[in-house]
Order: sequence, then structure tokens, then C-alpha cells
Amino acid sequence: MAKRLTCPYCYEHFAPRTIRFRCNCRLSRTGKQCERRRDQVLDQRKGPRRSHDLGPDFDADGRRPTSVCPNCEGETTYRICPVCHSDLPVQFGMVDNRLIAMVGPKASGKTVYMTVLLHEMRNRVGEAFGAALMGSDDETMRRFGNDYEDRLYRDNQMFPGTQTASTTLNRVDPLVFRFGLRRRTLLGHRPQHTVLSFFDTAGEDFSSRENVELNTRYLAGADGIVLLLDPLQMPGARDNALPGTPLPGAEGLDTPINVLSRVTNLLLAPRSGRSAQKIDTPISVVFSKMDAFWHLLEPGSPLRDYAPPRDRFDVSDSLNVHEEVRRLLKDWDGVAIDHLLDNHFSRYRYFGVSALGHNPTPDARVAPTGIQPYRVADPLLWLLSDFGSVPKAGRG
Repeated sequence: MAKRLTCPYCYEHFAPRTIRFRCNCRLSRTGKQCERRRDQVLDQRKGPRRSHDLGPDFDADGRRPTSVCPNCEGETTYRICPVCHSDLPVQFGMVDNRLIAMVGPKASGKTVYMTVLLHEMRNRVGEAFGAALMGSDDETMRRFGNDYEDRLYRDNQMFPGTQTASTTLNRVDPLVFRFGLRRRTLLGHRPQHTVLSFFDTAGEDFSSRENVELNTRYLAGADGIVLLLDPLQMPGARDNALPGTPLPGAEGLDTPINVLSRVTNLLLAPRSGRSAQKIDTPISVVFSKMDAFWHLLEPGSPLRDYAPPRDRFDVSDSLNVHEEVRRLLKDWDGVAIDHLLDNHFSRYRYFGVSALGHNPTPDARVAPTGIQPYRVADPLLWLLSDFGSVPKAGRG
């Protein structure tokens, strides 16, 4: 196990030994049974729970997969975070644990993008890579199915704005998944599993430095960042968008460079004494709604084609996209974004995606042509290849 772990639900750090256990409240072999009760720590951290009461928690050596309840003497496999008391994923601390922070300004399309991304990882990408993505807990399975996937794919409805952290009393409620695939080694194929935690932030949480520091503490502990930016919020891009493209209003919106600057400042804040070092957290800088700019691209542009269909992340293709987006930034008055990233981040990569493939209808529904995603998985696959969680072809 690692020396320090990070909870995929509250993003607090702790030592593996301090992981607590929760009694399963079953009748033990000794004939004893613990009574269920409210967990006040969990209620305070995640809000009043609608589910049934839970078994009592107790201290034990969290490095072990099981422990015996001191009250009923029954064995339990329920391991919980020592800070927020959330049930930890199976084999937590024994497999890779990666926190993915998904951030971006208001109206950049984060919730739609996250939903389509996870749907693609479960289906098309899962088939290509021989991988499986499943919810790590009942709440993730229920929320992603009912509140995200069904709403967009079954009901064809867009999402309302994400609630800010201040309106949810700073409670973090991420979606936690287990990503698994079989890796080929000299000794044959072996399974590899990674716990992925996604938190969809409201754009308003990045409207000022105070909001960033107060509402997005999880950013500092993220293993990778997906920064979603809307080119239509950049003056040089919106003037050249496909005619008929709905343009976001300027009122209440912050510029992409300001959002990136605040995220950068947050990541720099704890690095006192290391000002000469760049931020080593890899960041995928994703420009959404690229379908509004396809008409401007040359026929041979890598942004006019899909990623190569293979079971590895194609580094050469990704670098070609990166350079094409960098070229577009000059036309979009976005050179300042490139300079900021180059000066402060050691690992960053540009991506151009379209979650829907077409504009939604005026009544906030998916276009009649359906959802036609374009390159949505590339930013996450780059991060996973950087972590060593998926194989890659080429270097870079």
C-alpha cells in the first residue's frame, strides 16, 4: 500500500492503517448482532442520508481487507474513510487510486461532456480496449444511471446548471468508478484496475480566488485535471463559429484565461519554496463544441478525423491534435492560454471534442440526429496512459 491515500469521496489524505471498519450488523457466529444507527460524521459530510441506518464503525488495522467487530465479534469487509466515513471501494489502497478533477467555466458543457465521456468509456472505448468501467458504489450506479445517463440518452434532455459548492454546504459528492482491463506482459495477460473519482464542479466555483479556495479543495489532491473550455466564450473564436450556432451570453461568464489562471494559482499556493518548479499534475485542456468550427478546418486537419481505432492510446495522433489546437489558439486570441500552460505546467495536452456532435434544440433537448460524440475519450485516455493504466503506442 502507498504511504498516504486519498479518499475518492472527500479528497482528504490519510495513512492506510487509519482506515476504519463498519460492522455489517449480521448475526455473528457467537449469536450477537449490532444495532444499526445514524452515522453523524457521514451525515455531516454528505448531508442527511435517505438510506437506512448503518452499522457502527470501529478502529482496526485498515491495511487488512477484513476485521472483527469488537461488539458482536462478527467479521466485516466494510472499510470506510476515517475522515468522511464513506464506504471505500473494494481493494481500495491495493489498486491504483486516481482522482480526476473536471473543471471549467460556467456554460462550458461539463456535465454533458462528463456523461458522454463515461458512456463512451463503458461502451465504445471499453470494447476497443477490452476494458470495463463500473460504479464502485450503489450511489454512483444510481446517480449516473438516473440523473445523468438516462436523462441525456433516454429522455434526450439537457442538464440544468450544476449547483455551486456553496449551495451544497461544500459537500463533495463525486461519481466513483472502477476501471479495469487486461494488460499483456511477458508472463501473459494480467488484470489491472484503477479507481477513478470524478467531481463535476459548477462554473461559478471558479469565479473568484476565494470561491476556488473555499469550494474546490479537492483540486490540490487531484492526480489529473480535465479543464473544459468553450471556444465560443473566446472573442476570436465566436466570431467565426458556424452560422446558427447558439452563442453564450457574456453576462455572468468568466473568460477561459481567467479560469485557468485561478486553477493555476490554487495549484501553486502550496508550493512555497518551489517557485522555480512547474506544476507536475498532468492537465488535459479540452476545447468543447468543436462541431461549431469544423467548416473552418482543412480537409487534412487531425480535428476532422476520429482517433485511430486500436487498443492503445495513439501518442502520434494526440500530438497532431495538440499542435492543431495550438494553431487554432492563435486565431481565437488564445495565445495567453498557451503561454500560461507552457510556463507553469510540465505536462499538458490540448484536445478538441464535441460531446453531442450537433447543437441542442432551442428547448434544451438533444438534436433529432441523436448523440454523435467526437473524440470525447481522448483527454481521459491521455491521463490514463500517463498513469500507466492503459497501454500507449509511441512516446510523448
